[in-house]
Amino acid sequence: MFASLARFTSGRSRLVLYLSGVLFVIAGALGGGVISKLSAGGFIDGSTESAKAAEIMADRFHAGAPNFTLLLTDRRGVDDPAVTAAGQALTDRLSREKHVEQAVSYWSLGKADALRGKSGDRALVLARIDGDEDQVQDRFSALESRYEGAAEADGLDVRIGGTALANKEIVDTTEKDLLKIEMVTFPVLFVVMLFVFRTLVAALVPLLVSGLTIVSVLLTLRILTLFTEVSVLATNVATGLGLGLAIDYSLILIKRYREELAHGAPPDGAIATALRTAGRTVVFSAVTVALALAALLVFPFYFLRSFAYAGIPTALIAAAVSVTFLPALLKALGPRIEKGRILGKHTKVSTAPDPEAGFWHRLAVTVMRFPLPVAAVVIGLLLFLGAPFLDLRMSLADERVLPANTQSREVGESIRSDFDAQETQALNVVLSDTPGKGERGAVAGYAERLSRLDGVARVDTEAGTFAGGKQVAPPTPAAQRFGATDSTYLSVVPRSQSLSEKGRELVEDVRAVDAPYPVLVGGPAAELEDSISAMNDRLPLALAVIALSSFLVLFLFTGSVVLPLKALVLNCLSLSATLGVLVWGFQDGHLEGVVGDFVVTGTITWTVPVLLFCIAFGLSMDYEVFLLSRIKEEYDRTGDNTRAVARGLERTGSTVTAAALLIAIVFLGFVISGIVYLKAIGVGLALAVLMDATLVRGALVPAFMRLAGRANWWAPGPLRALHAKVGLREEGAEPGPPGEDRNGSPVRRG
Repeated sequence: MFASLARFTSGRSRLVLYLSGVLFVIAGALGGGVISKLSAGGFIDGSTESAKAAEIMADRFHAGAPNFTLLLTDRRGVDDPAVTAAGQALTDRLSREKHVEQAVSYWSLGKADALRGKSGDRALVLARIDGDEDQVQDRFSALESRYEGAAEADGLDVRIGGTALANKEIVDTTEKDLLKIEMVTFPVLFVVMLFVFRTLVAALVPLLVSGLTIVSVLLTLRILTLFTEVSVLATNVATGLGLGLAIDYSLILIKRYREELAHGAPPDGAIATALRTAGRTVVFSAVTVALALAALLVFPFYFLRSFAYAGIPTALIAAAVSVTFLPALLKALGPRIEKGRILGKHTKVSTAPDPEAGFWHRLAVTVMRFPLPVAAVVIGLLLFLGAPFLDLRMSLADERVLPANTQSREVGESIRSDFDAQETQALNVVLSDTPGKGERGAVAGYAERLSRLDGVARVDTEAGTFAGGKQVAPPTPAAQRFGATDSTYLSVVPRSQSLSEKGRELVEDVRAVDAPYPVLVGGPAAELEDSISAMNDRLPLALAVIALSSFLVLFLFTGSVVLPLKALVLNCLSLSATLGVLVWGFQDGHLEGVVGDFVVTGTITWTVPVLLFCIAFGLSMDYEVFLLSRIKEEYDRTGDNTRAVARGLERTGSTVTAAALLIAIVFLGFVISGIVYLKAIGVGLALAVLMDATLVRGALVPAFMRLAGRANWWAPGPLRALHAKVGLREEGAEPGPPGEDRNGSPVRRG
């Protein structure tokens, strides 16, 4: 197949380039506006208890967690008669808006203390815009301009906040950040690639490959939005991963192409050999990345699935472009790929560099001379770095993930600092199959029990308000909102931040209290608890998908069952270290200021660890395939395990390190983003690939393979027979006679 592909791309290079140009124009035109079609949510599993509670709240009570907040400020004080009249009028006006449910305020609820700021000059208006996430965004846009500063004529300062605004600002920030990241990352990448490729033309080639890859993926995402919801963060994966993988794959292929030219092969022959060897490796490396990302599809959250929607086509398209467009471009360029040499004088070489005379060969030999001490030191370091991961605490994303100058974050911080209870984050406890109004003494008793729980500020019900185990206020006309036919709900207002470990504990405590009727608990804290539980339920399946697919690909490449198991263990070890650094840096806040401003909440957005693990694991296996393919090639030719490891590392060490450095630069560009969890993903992925390309590939792999010796290549008889039939083999070298390498030099087996 690869031989036929080489003949086609070389013989029809102009046609391939022409078709690629057409694809670039069409994909750019149709996929360029994809961000406007993407969503900012996707963190909720519709089958959970909290989701069912939210559905009942919307259907029966036309209510739910507020997503539209107005923060009203007036120096006269919120109890001033003029301010009271203006505030009540604004509340009434908002309640009459189409698609606005249950607008309440400090004044409409009889001057409820929880909606009055500590300073006395601020009050809240809370409302809910109905609809799904996309509908809420559309309806919010219509309301925003009408209510920002709406009561200035009456002397009130009105500022909008809430989750609807936060989601809008996440989308807007993502779009702006994407442009900034590209403007900073591309020049830095180009400079680094000048040092890697040594010529101006060769450095430009990977950028052309990545450009075609990225626009093709954006077109794919645009098509996917016609059938399913896709998160706005998918575009960051499409650009970041597309840029990184396209450069990595270009680097691998161009390096092998140049090696073959150095051996004296003609350009067509060099392209053919590069595709048969490095091209084959690129394709199956892309498949490995795609399979690792496919694990995200098992989770019931479209936020996580969106990264699979973006990542799987990114890996496959990057490989496809690299083995079609790139060879055609190399054919068209010919010797001009060496134009614009910027480092050293160009001299034609007739032989490839000695694979036993470089830095990586010396490093491998040194490590394999002392495998146990080296392995012990590196493993100890990785365990030390991973220790903070044991203290991982997770939370849902809210407005605190945004930059400091965004309005939703400013309003959210004002509410947290100036208001006692977390009114906007109350738990909604829905009781169904209840008796009619006037016969709900059991509900009142249930509310009393809930109000005794630690962390509960009060419980609002149709029967009145309860706190500390007793009724503290009689029902008001506004309390009628808690009742419906055969159903009622209770609003359990927490004392502290709802999206935290304490919030999750409160959900468990509320669900543990005996209820007189069937009960469903919803609200932000319940959504967090249920989301993490749903993730944990699917996590074993996701890990099994990753492990089995990675094992299968490496077995097909090596014919060994030992090397795939080694790769799985070492990758998990290095990724645990990465996640530990992430907890230390973002959860504990030690990187605040280093990677830009962010709010230290003592938690990490709950999707980040699983997302980081899947993407980083795929990239780690990507590099594993690169390395083992060359080690296997050397072992098949010489039969010497130690020599094969050293020569294979020398052949790939500089390439893998350069590829890791380039893709790390891409991911570090995410630090420019104002969204905290995108910063965390960028830092985590950059650290993961660099750690994998240095500590793991440079130290642990040669140490392990030296200790295992010929056992590296062991497999049971039936699996050896299976590999002989379906195994994947590099075609760039033929085995030498027994006891000799290809040049006839004696070898030592072991």
